[in-house]
Amino acid sequence: MGKVVLYGSMSVDGFIADENDQPGALFEWLSSGEVALDESGFLKVSQTSYDYVRPYWDQIGVTIAGRHVFDMTDGWDGVPPSGIDHVVVVTHRPQPEGWDTNAPFHFVDGVQAAVARAQELAGERVVEVAAGDVGGQVLAAGLVDEVRMDVVPVVFGSGKRFFGSVAAQHLLDDPDVVQGNRVLHLRYRVRR
Repeated sequence: MGKVVLYGSMSVDGFIADENDQPGALFEWLSSGEVALDESGFLKVSQTSYDYVRPYWDQIGVTIAGRHVFDMTDGWDGVPPSGIDHVVVVTHRPQPEGWDTNAPFHFVDGVQAAVARAQELAGERVVEVAAGDVGGQVLAAGLVDEVRMDVVPVVFGSGKRFFGSVAAQHLLDDPDVVQGNRVLHLRYRVRR
């Protein structure tokens, strides 16, 4: 099985969006360089960020996201983001009416079932879990192998927390640190 990675961009005070679900300046680093991060050419980062992010993105087979993110993005119009093969949506509700059942999206009730389904779909590839409430639930369930965060030099003051509402302590190993333009990439292994 591939590893499970909790991932997202966040403010230095630990938020992935403001109170209105707006990311503000969190993604400015994705247009702060000269190297195209994907085929669209829209995302351009520093060479350092490219060398760190692109190999990781290439390993991802499945992304797990919550229903809130799915609804906010209109289900990415049925196309998983960033070239991901599948998206597993954690939800207590059925898929939306009229949803294309051939789209590579899987609607699962509960984080443990979501991780199991994602690992089945990903095989040896990485299962990425979006930061936020669902990511925090997966961490709290002891199912995260690694935490990756792109820390952006902005302070929100309040908003949606990177780890959601995690209330227990979780120990991480010392970070691997890479500094790009307008971002600090951190990777922590989760202690077991």
